[in-house]
Amino acid sequence: MADSKTNKNKCSFCGRSESEVGFLITGMNGYICDSCATQAYEITQEAMGIGQKSTGKGTNLNLKELPKPVEIKKFLDQYIIGQTDAKRFLSVSVYNHYKRLLQKDGGDDVEIEKSNIIMVGSTGTGKTLLARTIAKLLHVPFTIVDATVLTEAGYVGEDIESILTRLLQVADYNVAEAEQGIVFIDEIDKIARKGDNPSITRDVSGEGVQQGLLKLLEGSVVNVPPQGGRKHPDQKMIPVNTKNILFICGGAFDGIEKKIAQRLNTHVVGYNASQKSAAIDKNNMMQYIAPQDLKSFGLIPEIIGRLPVLTYLNPLDRMALRAILTEPKNSIIKQYVKLFEMDGVALTFEDAVYEYIVDKAVEYKLGARGLRSIVETIMMDVMFEIPSEDKKEYEVTLEYAKTQLDKANLARLQTA
Repeated sequence: MADSKTNKNKCSFCGRSESEVGFLITGMNGYICDSCATQAYEITQEAMGIGQKSTGKGTNLNLKELPKPVEIKKFLDQYIIGQTDAKRFLSVSVYNHYKRLLQKDGGDDVEIEKSNIIMVGSTGTGKTLLARTIAKLLHVPFTIVDATVLTEAGYVGEDIESILTRLLQVADYNVAEAEQGIVFIDEIDKIARKGDNPSITRDVSGEGVQQGLLKLLEGSVVNVPPQGGRKHPDQKMIPVNTKNILFICGGAFDGIEKKIAQRLNTHVVGYNASQKSAAIDKNNMMQYIAPQDLKSFGLIPEIIGRLPVLTYLNPLDRMALRAILTEPKNSIIKQYVKLFEMDGVALTFEDAVYEYIVDKAVEYKLGARGLRSIVETIMMDVMFEIPSEDKKEYEVTLEYAKTQLDKANLARLQTA
């Protein structure tokens, strides 16, 4: 009797009884066995593009609808002050990336190669902001990853392949779309080897990671763990071809000015400058950067060769910092005005406060990021008190700003 009762329940898909399968999952009007559930999961994965092989059909692109380099730059101009050269390089690289994706096979046998780009600029000049802003405009998957979390395979940290895992996640695991995406690798200078000479010891987060990045940058089929993390033998991998993935790298390369000065036979400081250095702008050595300077800093030649487009970001002067404070669409001041507006409070600033904030940012060499730190310090007490008070407007005065900064002892933020 027991057996007949057990066999009464059958899988609604394959018809096997409960005794013939591992277990049955009970539904409203039927059952499904573990085997059919597994098959259904695999079919769903395939339908969503997970694990599928590249078909060459990704994002539906049309050359007429693509933003032209001038249009891309105009869009960036709304959010980022200055940095004309970097914006032009980035606009052209992204537009050419689109055209590569639209290139048809056959014809004259001319195959357009991708031009990965590297942006060099001191901290707070807008490298990451450029990447985040251009992501808003793109018709292809875009992700930003941090090179500092990457380590050589087998060590604590993330494998190189985790870069592609994030791109897959952005593309909803559509492999064909991910293979046409753009990856921004931030803090690329943090994986420079410690010296200009090859290391005879392990450099698990430096030269080893650079070696691992080579296969991604040049274009090859990489097996990617779908959920990220460490690889293990039983894990199902997703093959991703990086041939059409555009890589944009950014880094501060702190101290590279000295390498540039040595190459130009001049000095950042001192009086022993050569005669030909008279035409050199010592306040902006970054504009003279060349691939050999990156090699001197610690990037291996193979990596430099796979990043053929080299551009730089200018240091921010006082005029640029003043514009950054109020002019962009999402400027710092506009963000605070919006925050107060949500509480029904009209926030205003005396013009002298803007000048004072910029003066402090220049004095402490904090860059654009420092502007937010200073404004946050000034506004902290107001943001704490105003939501509980019945006020419809508030004006930040110069005297109040000075009092708040003196109280916070902002000098501790000053860099050497």
